[in-house]
Amino acid sequence: MYYPLNVGRNMEEIKRVLVALQTADEYKVAIPLNWKKGEKVIVPPPKTLDELEERLASPYEMVDFYIAKKELV
Repeated sequence: MYYPLNVGRNMEEIKRVLVALQTADEYKVAIPLNWKKGEKVIVPPPKTLDELEERLASPYEMVDFYIAKKELV
């Protein structure tokens, strides 16, 4: 007897992952582990000292000098 694989049993998780991938692509941000729509995302790290200075003066939630989070509006 043939038993099909149980692919797609948790459709909510599949939907969450798809929304996260689309959000990352649209806003050019990184998505934290177990992210859900409406939570903060990770801003790409600064590439220059000038970008670093701008980031330190920004309203982002600073986790470290190169890791910052922001809310999508």
